[in-house]
Amino acid sequence: MTNLRIGHGYDVHRLTEGRALILGGVTIPYEKGLLGHSDADVLTHAVMDALLGAAALGDIGKLFPDSADEFAGISSLELLRRVKLHLAAAGYDVVNIDATILAQAPKLAPYREQMRSNIARELQIDVSRVSVKATTEEHLGFTGSGEGMAAHAIALLERADN
Repeated sequence: MTNLRIGHGYDVHRLTEGRALILGGVTIPYEKGLLGHSDADVLTHAVMDALLGAAALGDIGKLFPDSADEFAGISSLELLRRVKLHLAAAGYDVVNIDATILAQAPKLAPYREQMRSNIARELQIDVSRVSVKATTEEHLGFTGSGEGMAAHAIALLERADN
């Protein structure tokens, strides 16, 4: 018998000058980047929280607190790799990920396949199990005004009952 678990993740970061814009481990040319303790990869953060939530293992703030110097500027893909290790230790396999980035600009379509590939590689799953979408909010709210970016992610995990 199998055990399926679903989790939702959400993350948001402010856009600021002087930082690289990194989403799904891809550095995207843009005049602003996301502000945060790590590389502020809002997409990967939402994916990690969805995975951790599905396994009831807390959230990224618990595992990787922004008060810890060791995580300053760290790649979120490295953090995702560590989340995968926590999932494996708890007996979970990733079934699939579905994520949406909310951003007015820049256009993200040219980078989606590399984002999918990066996330799949770190989770050791086929890229066909990772969906990354992007949408604007029609100039509404903080994402629509260009003040920040947000991402939602849903993860499905499976664990064999012992």
